Order: sequence, then C-alpha cells, then structure tokens
Amino acid sequence: MSELANILLVDDNPKYLKDALPFYGYNVETATDGVQALKLLSKTSYDLILLDVMMPNMNGWETLKAIRNNTETQYIPVIMLTAVNEEQKIISGLKTGADDYIVKPFILPNLLARMEAVLRRVNWQKPVEKKSDLPYNTEKRPVLTSREKEVIALAAKGKSNKEIAEKLVLREVTVKSHLNNIFKKLKVTNRTQAVLLAMQTDLID
Repeated sequence: MSELANILLVDDNPKYLKDALPFYGYNVETATDGVQALKLLSKTSYDLILLDVMMPNMNGWETLKAIRNNTETQYIPVIMLTAVNEEQKIISGLKTGADDYIVKPFILPNLLARMEAVLRRVNWQKPVEKKSDLPYNTEKRPVLTSREKEVIALAAKGKSNKEIAEKLVLREVTVKSHLNNIFKKLKVTNRTQAVLLAMQTDLID
C-alpha cells in the first residue's frame, strides 16, 4: 500500500494486534467496546474496522448494526474477530454487514491476508451516490453462470458441498469446481467471502 491504512481495532484485549499491526504498515487506534468505537467513528475516518464479537457494554454484532445504520460509517469495511466457528452464525453476521470474519485463535499472517483482501475489494467496489438504492457500484460486477448462481445461492443458505450436489443432482467434485470458478471471478479465497460479495453485488438475493 502506498499510504498507511487507518485501522480501528475494537477489542477488550487489544494489546497484541495494537503492537503487531504497525510493523506491517498500519496506523492503529483502539476501542475496548462498541460504545467507545462509535464515539471514535463519529469524529475520525477509518479505512478498516477489526471488530471483536464478545465485548462488554456493547457487543460486536450490536456495534456492527450501528455502523451499518449510520450513513457516515456504513461503507467502512469490517472484519469480525470471533471465537464462534459456527457457519450459520457467521453467515448471519455477514448478512448483517460484516465484510469478512476470522476465528480466534488465529495466526497473524491469516489476518493480514484477509485485511489486504478486504482493502483491495474496497478499491474495486466504490460506493454509488446515496440517491441510489444499490450499496455498491455494479458496473464491473462479475458475471456468474446460472449454475454458479445456483451453487452460491445454496452456499449462502449454509449448505455443504455434498448437500449442494444432491440438490442440483451433481457430483460433489463438480460443485467444488463451480465454487473454485466463483472464487476466481469474485477474486476471493473462500466460500464465506464469496457469499458475502455475491449478496453485496446482487448476484444472489
């Protein structure tokens, strides 16, 4: 990155990431709960928010809803930091407006890669004028085949590859192939990111 990205780290135990991220070219400010985070967001602009789920006073999901309901902050990308590795809860959180998630405990290179990917997508998906109902500029929206749309729509419902194969009368290896093609088209690395981006760009309902 040519300019340092400004990161808001919202975590009741922020020391590790607060100390580590500046070594990788990030400016980091911290808040220990959602209330503090919203106060900072009211007066400072950030490129990315790292948001812990389990916090006192105001948890991560409540904070995320407040961020997305505010026109001044609704387009700031958010990566959730969660100890809960349940796909349905994760998808529910993504539908609420998270851009990605990472499950604790995690290794730092994993988080850094996700941060870089989200920041790249922000540069690709520019917000449209507020008078539009669409959340993102879709002029460069990827084109999925009808079958790929069926696959990603079922993935959005939390279906496994095996369940998708049974539903669409396909081989499981074919489902994996479709998902890999979707990942390439959407420039993502996993199915959760693909589901989120497909929903954000109206590729699926």
